Amino acid sequence: MAAESGDLRRWAIIGLLSLGGIIAYVDRGNISVALAVPDFRQTFNLSDVDRGMLNSAFFWSYSTLQILMGWVVDRYGVKVPYAFGFLFWCMASASTALTRTLWQLLTLRVLLGTGEAVLVPATYRWIRYNFAEKQRGLAMGIYLMGTKLGGAIGAPLAAWLIVLYDWRLMFVILGLGGLIWLIPWMILVKENAPGGRQETPAKEVAAAQVPFRKIMASPVVWGSVIVDFSYMYFVFFCITWMPSYFVEARQLSLSKMGLYTFFSFAGMAIVATLAGWAADRLIARGRNPVTVRKGFVIAGFLIACTELIGARSSSVEAALSWAVISLSGLGLASANSLALTRGTLIPAWAVGRVTGVQNFFASSAGIVGPILTGWLKESFGGYQAPMQAIWFFLVLGILSCVFLLREKYAPVGAAPAAA
Repeated sequence: MAAESGDLRRWAIIGLLSLGGIIAYVDRGNISVALAVPDFRQTFNLSDVDRGMLNSAFFWSYSTLQILMGWVVDRYGVKVPYAFGFLFWCMASASTALTRTLWQLLTLRVLLGTGEAVLVPATYRWIRYNFAEKQRGLAMGIYLMGTKLGGAIGAPLAAWLIVLYDWRLMFVILGLGGLIWLIPWMILVKENAPGGRQETPAKEVAAAQVPFRKIMASPVVWGSVIVDFSYMYFVFFCITWMPSYFVEARQLSLSKMGLYTFFSFAGMAIVATLAGWAADRLIARGRNPVTVRKGFVIAGFLIACTELIGARSSSVEAALSWAVISLSGLGLASANSLALTRGTLIPAWAVGRVTGVQNFFASSAGIVGPILTGWLKESFGGYQAPMQAIWFFLVLGILSCVFLLREKYAPVGAAPAAA
């Protein structure tokens, strides 16, 4: 009975982490909807380069603090660091309503990134310690469903609030409303020290004697960095610039833009969860975890490349359809890429710090992507060049997955074949 209760608690906490992901992505993505509103742009007198800076400012602190937050959760556990970060980012999001200058906007976006920096290292550490390999894909998928649903509902919800009220009240409602999440988090999560589902103590102690620099020398770590950057470059384009692309290049209304953004991210959320579950089932039947998860990652990246077909189409319907298909297809890679590079091929004792390094580079796509997109759009007069940049990074991610994410390169202490 106690084991059954513990199992229910684990899955309830995964649901809560997924909800936390929804709130985080709504708060980080609502600025992109505001940037599609002429009144907001005129209030701050924003150029395309300014818009790129605002979309990337969140990631200046978010990416920089990933390694530090990885160390924090390895040292102090998940519960309290996550709670403090959550409170901080909700308050920063709500405070955006008080801004009057571009620099105030930029400052609050940096503070928002500071609070959300704990999100990924804490979540992946908790999953790594509390779920076995054959369950990890589904656990990752459920969490990622939240991050994708955050992108899916964030745009239409922010657009609806702006139409109903104005952009300032939109930030207040979305920022303060999320604070309710802290109540079940503080009740359900008991762990505040490293732990949960532990590996054999003697094994972990021995593995932990390996210098961290040796872990960082592994081709798996750097292969995962490239795969993460390539994946997130596309995702961050969709979060930061896709609302403006739909409105400016395809002449959609604000409400229709929100609807197509919803379908794109909702499709990705559903596919990510199903793909994680399907991979788990294959692994439970004896298939090699690395081979299975790599297959899903490569397939997801290949489907995502179809975004270029829509970008080059003169048909609005075709462009919108391929936007939904490409982002939904990328969901095949979502949970399986993370299960592979945050669990299967990485030792548990180092997962917080390694995840910090990986997410530093992944989130740097949020710095590079919005600014590069703004520059390419301004330099080449449209969205064709930014779309071609997406295709380039996706192909680079496929090559890195094929040649660098291999069992023979796994750092000491990882257990690729474990189920």
